[in-house]
Amino acid sequence: MSGAPSGALLVRVAALAVVVVFFQIGVVSEVPVFGVNADISPLLVAFVGLLCGSMLGAAGGFAVGLLVDLTLLQTLGLTSLVFTLIGYSCGRLRELRDPQAALTPLLVGASASAVSLVGYSLMEFMLGVDAPVSFELLRQIVLGVVVNTIVALPMWAIVRRSLEGALPEDPRRRRRRRAYTTGGLSPLSRS
Repeated sequence: MSGAPSGALLVRVAALAVVVVFFQIGVVSEVPVFGVNADISPLLVAFVGLLCGSMLGAAGGFAVGLLVDLTLLQTLGLTSLVFTLIGYSCGRLRELRDPQAALTPLLVGASASAVSLVGYSLMEFMLGVDAPVSFELLRQIVLGVVVNTIVALPMWAIVRRSLEGALPEDPRRRRRRRAYTTGGLSPLSRS
C-alpha cells in the first residue's frame, strides 16, 4: 500500500475490530464446536492484512491483540505480539504475491489460526505459566485450526464487505487503467 490509509478505512477497521472482539467474547466463546471454541480475532487480523497491506495489518493486529488482552485480563502484550506478526505477514503476502486464488482465505485463515494458537501457547510456556503440556494441548491446537478454517470463509466475506468501499487501490490496476484511457501515449509526444 503506498501512502497513508484513508480516514474512512481506519474508522471501518476500528469499528470492525471492536465489534468482532466483543462478538468473540460474548457469543462465539460460548459455543464449543468439537470441544473447542472458534477464535475469529486472528482471522480478522489476517484478512485486514490481506486486504489492506502490511502496515495496516500490523497496526490492526496490535490494536486487536491489545483489546483482546484488556477485555480478557490476560498477560498484556502477548496477543498483541502474535497478532502483529500475523497482520504484517498477511499484508506482506498481499504486497509481494497478490494472491487471487479462491482457496486463499482458507489457507490464510488456517495458517493465521495455527500461528496464533502455537505462538500464544509457546509464549505462555516461556513466561512460566503453569499449564500442562500434553497431547491434550496438541489436540486443542489441531481442532482449533480445523474449526477456524471452517469459519474462515464467512469471516472473509464479512471483512471484505465491511471494508469494500474504503480499500486502497491496487497500483498495478491504476497503471493499466491509465495506459488504457490515454491510449498508451504520453501527452508530451503529441504534436
